[in-house]
Amino acid sequence: MAAAKRLNVLVYAGNGSTIESVRHCVFTLRRLLSPNYAVLSVQGDALTKEPWTGTCALLVFPGGADLPWCRTLNGEGNRRIKQYVERGGLYLGFCAGGYYGSSKCEFEVGNPKLEVVGDRELKFFPGTCRGLAFPGFVYHSELGARAVELKVDKTVLKEGAVPDVFSSYYNGGGVFVDAGKYKDQGVEVVASYTQKLNVDSGEGTAAVVYCKVEDGAALLTGPHPEFAPVNLDPKAGNNSFPEAIRQIEQDDKLRTDFLKACLRKLGLRVNEDTNTVPSLSRLHLTSYPPSNTSKVIDALRDIITTDEEGEEYIKDENDTFHLEKPSAWKTMGKLKDALPDSKTITTTTTTSKSSSTEGGEEIKKEGEVATDEKTTATDSTTAAAATTGEGEEAPLGGDGDDGDRILDYNDVLKRLVVHDKELPTGKETPYFNHHAYFANLKHYQEQSRDPDSEFGKNLLYGEVVTSTNTLLEKNTQLLRRLPAGFVATATVQVAGRGRGSNVWVSPAGSLMFSLVTRHEISLMKQAPVVFLQYIAALAIVEGIKSYDEGRYERLPVKLKWPNDIYALDPALSGVRRQGGSGSGHSTNETTAARESYVKIGGILVNSHYSDTEFLSVTGIGLNTTNALPTTSLTALLSALAGNPNLPAFTLEKLLARIVTTFDAFYTRFRHTGFDEYFEKMYYRHWLHTEQIVTLETEGGMRARIKGISRDWGLLVAEELGWEDRPTGRLVQLQSDSNSFDFFRGLLKRKI
Repeated sequence: MAAAKRLNVLVYAGNGSTIESVRHCVFTLRRLLSPNYAVLSVQGDALTKEPWTGTCALLVFPGGADLPWCRTLNGEGNRRIKQYVERGGLYLGFCAGGYYGSSKCEFEVGNPKLEVVGDRELKFFPGTCRGLAFPGFVYHSELGARAVELKVDKTVLKEGAVPDVFSSYYNGGGVFVDAGKYKDQGVEVVASYTQKLNVDSGEGTAAVVYCKVEDGAALLTGPHPEFAPVNLDPKAGNNSFPEAIRQIEQDDKLRTDFLKACLRKLGLRVNEDTNTVPSLSRLHLTSYPPSNTSKVIDALRDIITTDEEGEEYIKDENDTFHLEKPSAWKTMGKLKDALPDSKTITTTTTTSKSSSTEGGEEIKKEGEVATDEKTTATDSTTAAAATTGEGEEAPLGGDGDDGDRILDYNDVLKRLVVHDKELPTGKETPYFNHHAYFANLKHYQEQSRDPDSEFGKNLLYGEVVTSTNTLLEKNTQLLRRLPAGFVATATVQVAGRGRGSNVWVSPAGSLMFSLVTRHEISLMKQAPVVFLQYIAALAIVEGIKSYDEGRYERLPVKLKWPNDIYALDPALSGVRRQGGSGSGHSTNETTAARESYVKIGGILVNSHYSDTEFLSVTGIGLNTTNALPTTSLTALLSALAGNPNLPAFTLEKLLARIVTTFDAFYTRFRHTGFDEYFEKMYYRHWLHTEQIVTLETEGGMRARIKGISRDWGLLVAEELGWEDRPTGRLVQLQSDSNSFDFFRGLLKRKI
């Protein structure tokens, strides 16, 4: 039986974890593991009450203090963590996480201000983790931080480039006492301290240990090999700290190689080339026709300020935007080219023709639809790079090295180029063809006999952004003035947002966009705003299947309640043999068949209430051409039997198709509500027909899913009694309050 892919790397950010340790940990793991895995932070309630174990590839405890972890997780939390590892999961503990994963913690014994001594429940390392390995530690400070030398056992780490010796950041960690004596219990010493220690380490000086735990494993460290020197502040520590950073910096490649080898030892898929964190790019505001862009700016005029030099800004709650004209931007590019010794980061692209333009208004010839006329990157990592030629992107956020260090993206000035004369050229936005998008938008609107619709005709695009949802939803002054149907899209997101604590991986090749709707309060009785997530889900699936006059109808794309998009994984299901399916699940479909589906997309809806309307931002992420982290529409298309000549999906055309489908569905929904038409369509595409689940919110009741309620979109399940016979009792569950562990058939209360 196929199992769900484990794609989440969860970094514990609950009480006790320091902000800096979490940031360092997330920064490094994303560089080494993306896009194979989604690296995200998680709180204590999530570990104790949410169904995280089925999709978690690695659970990470960073630096901090482990006593608050004990208070939060002792009992049920640690029971679930230990069971997760014993059943094949992975645990990685840095510094405090190393203490926490041992049978006993001994920290500064005899020091009345710092002493922490006690047994720990996880017991992955069967002995004691004792510290301080080196003296001088001060909580929430770099005063005791230093560089320590580690000697690596290359008989333990065998894959990839493995260093003999390297320097690592250290601040308060321990040594694993007598680690060599536990070899018969599955313990291997990965690396040892070379310098004299501050405490008795017993036999050996184990700094990093690997522990086999039944079907899973744990890797525990005393030092912080995840701390990159580029993110360390020389002014934060004592007088010797700058020299310590220099030592760590000299060995940075060796440190990275060591971390990669450790992750491979745990069985994770590691990037061969370390990914850099991309710099934010300029944002491009466009409309169709381009002259309509000025109407958007006019609506924003009362929140635009002008400085002494005549430069225009919008300062909102989350971000500050600097408004630029395309002519000014191109001039800056020319000046940059003229400067001596300027850094130029180039991208490799393959260029195809652009759609014809006429006076900046017409984007295609009569009867011609621009579908594949785009400039595309040769690989997914290229799209994150920036260039500094005329009219091309320059990185934002500081000096040229900022792309590879931790940044607070909220503090980075967002540069907004206003295109009110003509659409951006392929040179200005090489990874998004505005001409192709607007041509397809017009084509689909004409097909639906609604050519005057404004949905999708105002567009914000950025090559690299924080999150399209954040740019709109967190900047409420901007949001309140945007027209209904406004779309924000991006090639790469560096801080994408998901439902609850989830984060959707947002590499190049994903279709990522957010859509603004204005839903009047007067509509709430017949068309509750909660159904927006269902309308969006239907628009995605139907948009995919109607991408090109029904030729894609047979693609096996489905809905998981309440708002996830799943596809039949060619690697698990044998799509070639099945030839795909456009029909819904039969009532006797097996769990094994359901488990052949993997997540390829998600939806997040955020709504703001005003006196007269709900102002909503619907964020959508969909794996389109990127093969990782699960599968994609392109992979599905290539594996589908009987359709060898179907053109590949393009992001511009698919965006236009989903937006116009959403527009049509939402227009109907406003008048009819979630009526029988939508209900039948939803059930035709969803994965849950007659699925039997366990309702933990109802004391472990077994129930069979029957559908969703038409009034408020609640999941309806019928209680099952002896021999799974229905009792007639119906239970309704709210999506915002419950998490659905699809593959285990569990519904849990969401905190």
